[in-house]
Amino acid sequence: MTLLLISLALCILPSLATTGDELALLSFKSTLPGGALASWSAPGSYCRWPGVVCGGRRHPERVVALRLPAHNLTGRLSPSLGNLSFLRELDFSDNQLVGQIPPELGRLVRLRVLNLSDNLLQGSIPAALGRCTRLTRLDLHNNKLQGGIPPRLAELTSMEYMSLARNTLSGEIPPSLANLSNLSYLALSANMLSGVIPSSFGMLSSLSAITLGSNNLSGSIPVTFWNITTLKSFVVRNNMLSGTIPPNAFNNLPNIQMIRMDINQFHGPIPPSIANASRISEVQLNYNFFSGHVPPELGMLRDLYWLQMENNLFQAKGPQDWEFITALTNCSKLEVLGLNENKLEGALPLSISNLSTSLIHLELRINGITGSIPEGIGNLVNLQRLVLMRNSFTGTLPSSLGRLKNLGGLTVAENKISGSIPWTIGNLTKLNYLDLNMNSFSGGVPITFGNLTKLFGLNLSSNNLTGPIPSGLFNIPTLSGYFYLSNNNLVGSIPQEIGNLKNLVEFRAESNKLSGEIPTTLVGCQLLRSLSLQNNILSGSIPLLLSDLKGLETLDLSSNNFSGLIPKSLGNLTMLHYLNLSFNNFVGEVPTTGVFSNVTIVSIQGNNKLCGGISDLHLPPCALQSPKRRHKLLVVLVVSSTSVVTLAIIVLLYKLLSRHMKNKEAIPSTTPIQGHPMVSYSQLVKATDEFSKTNLLGSGAFGSVYKGELDGEAGERTIHVAVKVLKLQTRGALKSFIAECEALRNLRHRNLLKIVTACSSIDTRGDDFRAIVYNFMPNGSLEGWLHPDKNNQEEQKHLNLHQRVTILLDVAYALDYLHCHGSAPTIHCDVKSSNVLLDAEMIAHVGDFGLAKILVEGSSILQQSTSSMGFRGTIGYAAPEYGAGNTVSTYGDIYSYGILVLETITGKRPTDSFNQGLTLRAYVELCLHDRAMDVVDTQLSLDLESELHIADAAAYTRTEDCLIQLLKLGVSCSQELPSSRMPTGAIIKELRAIKESLCGNAG
Repeated sequence: MTLLLISLALCILPSLATTGDELALLSFKSTLPGGALASWSAPGSYCRWPGVVCGGRRHPERVVALRLPAHNLTGRLSPSLGNLSFLRELDFSDNQLVGQIPPELGRLVRLRVLNLSDNLLQGSIPAALGRCTRLTRLDLHNNKLQGGIPPRLAELTSMEYMSLARNTLSGEIPPSLANLSNLSYLALSANMLSGVIPSSFGMLSSLSAITLGSNNLSGSIPVTFWNITTLKSFVVRNNMLSGTIPPNAFNNLPNIQMIRMDINQFHGPIPPSIANASRISEVQLNYNFFSGHVPPELGMLRDLYWLQMENNLFQAKGPQDWEFITALTNCSKLEVLGLNENKLEGALPLSISNLSTSLIHLELRINGITGSIPEGIGNLVNLQRLVLMRNSFTGTLPSSLGRLKNLGGLTVAENKISGSIPWTIGNLTKLNYLDLNMNSFSGGVPITFGNLTKLFGLNLSSNNLTGPIPSGLFNIPTLSGYFYLSNNNLVGSIPQEIGNLKNLVEFRAESNKLSGEIPTTLVGCQLLRSLSLQNNILSGSIPLLLSDLKGLETLDLSSNNFSGLIPKSLGNLTMLHYLNLSFNNFVGEVPTTGVFSNVTIVSIQGNNKLCGGISDLHLPPCALQSPKRRHKLLVVLVVSSTSVVTLAIIVLLYKLLSRHMKNKEAIPSTTPIQGHPMVSYSQLVKATDEFSKTNLLGSGAFGSVYKGELDGEAGERTIHVAVKVLKLQTRGALKSFIAECEALRNLRHRNLLKIVTACSSIDTRGDDFRAIVYNFMPNGSLEGWLHPDKNNQEEQKHLNLHQRVTILLDVAYALDYLHCHGSAPTIHCDVKSSNVLLDAEMIAHVGDFGLAKILVEGSSILQQSTSSMGFRGTIGYAAPEYGAGNTVSTYGDIYSYGILVLETITGKRPTDSFNQGLTLRAYVELCLHDRAMDVVDTQLSLDLESELHIADAAAYTRTEDCLIQLLKLGVSCSQELPSSRMPTGAIIKELRAIKESLCGNAG
């Protein structure tokens, strides 16, 4: 009988164990909303459920691993996971899990890998995790964890990899972590940790990489750190650390490859012992108080490729102090040399011309360097960026610079260079920006500058240049950031070709000797924001077409010979916040509307024949008409009285015709979208609480969007909607409404914003009313996630890299459908981050088809636009060829998509200001080949820095490669030549490969 009971027990126990694991999994599933893990359903087969791994010789039905990275999981972690007693690996990284980490996980005594990174977990790190003594990898980076680092983590003596980076952890670093004798990687960066770096960390004899950057750490580097012979990567950047580097610091660091100590308060010299760190490749010491001479021993670091020492107190005066340059010629891999903002004086040694031909960046900005720029600098044939501004260079500019065919940026501004500008500069066909400002250049502007077809910004201001402005400069299609010619002695007229610069943002030619009239072709510069022409001898009247430059913010025409009336239409420039028309010969009445109603932004002094205007201008009133003039007017009225009836009839006919045309124009909007019943004005008033400001989601050129709750049909639930109310008083708004209705009539796709209904009605004042009603997107726009309000802590959001790639892929799917798979090819014409809406599951939907264009079936992809709406798209996103406003194409959408990709990865708006006035695309392209990670969104950079790095070099490299591939994708899609841009199919293929690579990292 006893034997029988034992046999029964042996049969039952495995069944009970199996049931326990299955119950734990189902309990976890039950805490996840939205039907997540729906495939976890078949009873008894949980070992075959996605992400579940069973195994082991003695217990094959026990769960040993849970791998669910990047599965869009939401909800909380269930304490029941602590019942999976055979679990060795738990990976829920890159999801959207919330709540706290259950202390019950501390019961998983067999656990070796715990990866909960890239989630939204809050609360403190459970001290109970200290019981998981077999744990070798703990990755909790990029969450919202608070509190201190539990000292009990020091009990995890098997730990090899620990990343707690990018949270809001506070307090001091527990010195007891030094007990983790097997630890090879420790990442605590991007937290709020304070206090000192524990000196006990010198006991971590297996440590390969440590990242403590972006905290509030103070004190000095413990002396014991300089004895960790296994150390490869040492990152303490962006803290408040101080002290010096000991003289023998590098004697015991034979494996060190990377040192990042920038943005601290270190001082003292760089010890010559750095020569002993023979494997070092990256030294980043900028933004400190290091002083003394730059040690020539740096030249013994044969693997050195990155040396940044700017914003310190390094000194050089005589030739002996510059010996380090000669020594660095031995570093054949050197790519970046940054010495900006130090105290370097004296002449540059000729040996600078013998630096590695691998050199890409050479920056010596803001020092006291004198003498000439060596002619041999043209030997640095791979140089892409040369920055010598704000020194005291003299002599002439070397003509050998024309050999630097890869140069993208050249600035020698604010020096004392004289002579003519070498015509050979025109050979630099890859040049993105050229800044020769504030020197003593003379002669004419070389006509070879017309060859600089990649130029985005040109600054020739404050020199002694003479002659006319070469018309070829205005044929550079990329010249869009800035074009400065001010404070020279240029003569002649402004070339008519200025209208070719469709995307130019700022043009300054003040304080020259320019004459003639403002060319009417200037209206072609539709993106112009600033126009400065003061202090010339320009004449004629202000062209009426100037008022068509709707984006104009500053206009200065003062101190010229302009005459005639001031156009009232200038008052329609709603963006204008500075208008200076002083010291000219304007006559007549000053307008009173728009910009002219604000005396603080308008200057008209020195025009003695002006009258009227607002009272704050203190101008004399305009004189009444003379008696003779009044008599003539009376005669005209008498003679015309016989035509009153005729005139009345004409007016009546005009009104009737206008009303007829208005009704005719409105016909397409009365039944805007097939299958969507119209909704009444009163229904929308109720849905939006009378269009209250509290429900206002945003406002654009053609409409405002309100959040609302629309009652369904009888028995149906209320639906949350977004109501776009058209601003019909705005020119083009009705066309926008019709275009959006036409575009959405037959479009159906998962990644397009779904329309619920539309409204074409009359409001309570009897005015026309148009609105389109969409499904409400609870997660707002991509723009809101990329650029949250920094002053509103509740709106602080973060998209990890996987989420950003997924969103970009969703948008690519939408464009592929519009261009290739809809009922007719459709061009969106306004792809931008604010038009990418995110639903509750963070799925992206492309919306706002107010500028859309449907191509005629069978037509070519590129065709003439018959629209009269003019410029299509949004500044910064619009394709260059749209500047003329006469063509639309699918290529234009791809360009906008490319800018969207760059915005998503860099976190920068396309309208932000960049160095030397570069555009976002030019800025990325300039840094892509050597400093790509410098342009990546700080959030993504911190993610990368705090997760893998040296300890898992392969995974780190894959993630970094993905970021670079995304930047390259954005640059490729936004090529200047439309036909060079990638088609949607190739974009989707590329993004899928990137996403698969990221998932591989997560796993």
